[in-house]
Amino acid sequence: MRTTPRVRLAPSQNTLFPSIGPVMGWPWSKGRHWWSHDPFFQEVLRFSLWCRGLTFLMQVGFNLLLPDHNADAFSPPRLGASSLGDHVVELFCAGLGRWDAEHFLFIAEHGYVYEHNMAFFPLLPVIIGGLARGPLLPLAGLLRLRSRLLISSAFLNCVCSTLAAASLYLLGCVTLQSRHSAFLAALLFCMSPVSIFMTTTYSESLYALATFTGLWQLHKARTFCAAAFFSLATAARSNGLVNAGFLIHSAVKAVVQRKGNCRQLMKTGYGIILVILPFALFQGFCYVKSCLESDGNDQIPQALVMLAMEKGYRVHKKSIPAWCSFSFPLAYSHIQSEYWDVGLFRYFKLQQLPNFLLALPVLILSVSTILEYTSSNPELCRTLGLCKVQGKPANGFYGPQVFVYVAHLAALTGFGFLCMHVQVLTRLLFSSCPVLYWSCSHVLHKNEPWIWGIKKSKTASNPVLQLFLGWTSLQGRTQIILGYFLGYWVIGTALHVNFLPWT
Repeated sequence: MRTTPRVRLAPSQNTLFPSIGPVMGWPWSKGRHWWSHDPFFQEVLRFSLWCRGLTFLMQVGFNLLLPDHNADAFSPPRLGASSLGDHVVELFCAGLGRWDAEHFLFIAEHGYVYEHNMAFFPLLPVIIGGLARGPLLPLAGLLRLRSRLLISSAFLNCVCSTLAAASLYLLGCVTLQSRHSAFLAALLFCMSPVSIFMTTTYSESLYALATFTGLWQLHKARTFCAAAFFSLATAARSNGLVNAGFLIHSAVKAVVQRKGNCRQLMKTGYGIILVILPFALFQGFCYVKSCLESDGNDQIPQALVMLAMEKGYRVHKKSIPAWCSFSFPLAYSHIQSEYWDVGLFRYFKLQQLPNFLLALPVLILSVSTILEYTSSNPELCRTLGLCKVQGKPANGFYGPQVFVYVAHLAALTGFGFLCMHVQVLTRLLFSSCPVLYWSCSHVLHKNEPWIWGIKKSKTASNPVLQLFLGWTSLQGRTQIILGYFLGYWVIGTALHVNFLPWT
């Protein structure tokens, strides 16, 4: 039996990125299956799948052991007779349909029936609806549509969150210029405080995948490809519009440093339009759906009409809403304001103090990340990261390429804290901002350098597991970060799947 000899390489020799340094990118023309030679990449995929599986098992266990809270949440009637297969799916997947997940599942099954459904963007319902009505259609005799939608969402979010972790690893490699820091950050993403939202029928995993991949492509100067992924992010969540800022900053930076040309600026302009397009098209759809005369062809099941009468939901075209007459009729801003009371300082009420406490850890982490970076790079921040600064490291957390991600974090943190339901801030930031994971990776890397061992350039053993195994010897700040990630992962799963306040 012939075996391929194993070649031992010197620690300084790079096998993953041989052409342009240790972390800049793989020479795609030289290897079609480059990931098979990167043990770090493989471990990220493996750990992500393990975490998603564990989260799924936790939601099953907590849903069976703890009683559901009688929350005042959207709960549409289940149409059609249920079979034994439906009961089995509900037994294992009921926790995947809590809080906002009910809206996504309802839209995928019935479309945008009620006005407040239009606060939820269409990409996730379209994909899971396509999976349920396509590949899972042969199961229609055994499972009703909702059950197939639950299965579709579980599969989709498992795949998307795993690919998002891989994209974060690749993005960290080219941005931080440190494969180990990128690796540790990607592992932290796998067990992030918002792990339950990466598993249940929410759009966070889909959004993270589109955003991180778009940022990676932008860093590799593939502007139009990056814009295409950002466009998908906008189709998944409204805050995808903010990603246009990365394109603008990249274009302005190229002009300031005299590296840009008219063709590049035109590509950036088209890219920005592409990012905005899904939002504009969806708002146009909402206007047509709500404001134009009905053609009488809409067939709404009587049970859903009765629910609307009972709860006071506005059914499309039964009455024309006031926002249709606005000079700039945007359904999204009207719905967020009327149904969820979203607006500047509107959430600053004494009864919302528990929700501010839930968001306090991510606020502290965000503010400390911003302050640590800006205090170390005052000149770079004064020039908005547009000009080169001499004497500063080109890699690591303090590198100049990280500035735009810190600015992105600052914008989302400020807007989320002042204008949104503050408890949403945790999943907003952890599904959007790579720099949060890089900041935690930087702290852990600095505090616990022993996790890499003597085979620093050869091993892909999981440093996060090593940290947990050596818990008693960890520094205090390391324990706080890991405790926050693990605690919110477990507690958040238990609360969310039982309709307790974890939304």
